[in-house]
Amino acid sequence: MRVAEAWRVALDALRANRMRSLLTMLGVVIGVAAVVALVAIGTGTKQQIERQVEGLGSNLLIVVPGRLEAGAAPTSSPLTLDDADAVSRVVGDRSRVAVTIASGETVRAGSRSGFASMQGVLETTPTVFVRELNRGAYLTRTDVSTGRRVAVLGAGVARTLFGDRDPIGRQITIGGVRFRVIGAFEPLGQSLGVDRDNEVHVPVTAAQRLLGTDRIDGLAIRAPDRDRIDQLGRDVVATLADRHPDTDFSAVTQEQILGVLGDILGVLTGVLAAIAGISLLVGGVGVSNIMLVSVRERTREIGLRKAVGARPRDIGVQFLLEAVLLTTTGGVLGMLLGAGTALLVDGLSPVPAALTWWSMALAFGVSAGVGIIFGVVPAQRAGRLDPVVALRTE
Repeated sequence: MRVAEAWRVALDALRANRMRSLLTMLGVVIGVAAVVALVAIGTGTKQQIERQVEGLGSNLLIVVPGRLEAGAAPTSSPLTLDDADAVSRVVGDRSRVAVTIASGETVRAGSRSGFASMQGVLETTPTVFVRELNRGAYLTRTDVSTGRRVAVLGAGVARTLFGDRDPIGRQITIGGVRFRVIGAFEPLGQSLGVDRDNEVHVPVTAAQRLLGTDRIDGLAIRAPDRDRIDQLGRDVVATLADRHPDTDFSAVTQEQILGVLGDILGVLTGVLAAIAGISLLVGGVGVSNIMLVSVRERTREIGLRKAVGARPRDIGVQFLLEAVLLTTTGGVLGMLLGAGTALLVDGLSPVPAALTWWSMALAFGVSAGVGIIFGVVPAQRAGRLDPVVALRTE
């Protein structure tokens, strides 16, 4: 039997039982759609996090007390501004070193109030990290050295406290202490699960006085170039270890952060795809079951074909093509449904989704493979039927 003729006969057989064919394909459609949609969501999430990490700035080196590894206990920070000065000497440029001490505080302006993340920082923060001002000015070195009570508001805080009014020059209170607003940031949105628009930047010295401490939480360094960042990290850690021999320190780069997050999200995406693939497996079992039923129903037809010269291979290929046609059609419909679902999720929800060619190709290939694997047994059974016995079957 020619291949074209076999495809025509397979299509006619599926048309003869449209409802059964559609219900059989449904499992494959759902499985393929789930795989495509979940892989798209996982890929979109990974790409979004990569953009957020890269959007912090280039050639960043984050230095914190403690070891950044699984099972490591949190370490209280022994760092002070003197340590930041020592690191600045190692780096050779104070403008490339930023520090932070953070605390959640209630911020008020008149009758309005909100809860925000107060960040005690140096004047170098916009140089180390990418932060653009919407209006006003940022902190100066004089503000830091004198502990002046001035503040730069995130876009969300400015909107909460002042609405559409210009906040520059107005007074706010943080933890009951009055500060004067000198600037406001451009909207930035979420970054690594943190709302960057809900921040208030104040001089680190003013924040330390407000919190009654002389510590800082950590340091960030912008390396001159990517090639020197690893050596710079080792030098900074060695300097801090000499100053605080009882404390371990860790220096991580953006590439290391992205690598860890990428591995975690890759595993998560794989698990989600595997779970979705279970429905595809169930759909394959349904295809095999229906094809076995079809062999039983068409026993006399098989016997008649063999009586007029059809070879067992021809009969086997016929039923295998029917199974593959079911699953590939279901695979195409599932790809369209999965792609549509991913686009809807990306457009109508905060969950990102990104379609990739390899996930579509993989889903289609798996659906075709399901048809071949689960169609082999019914095809072999049909091909082995004895024509005499088949013709006697009622």
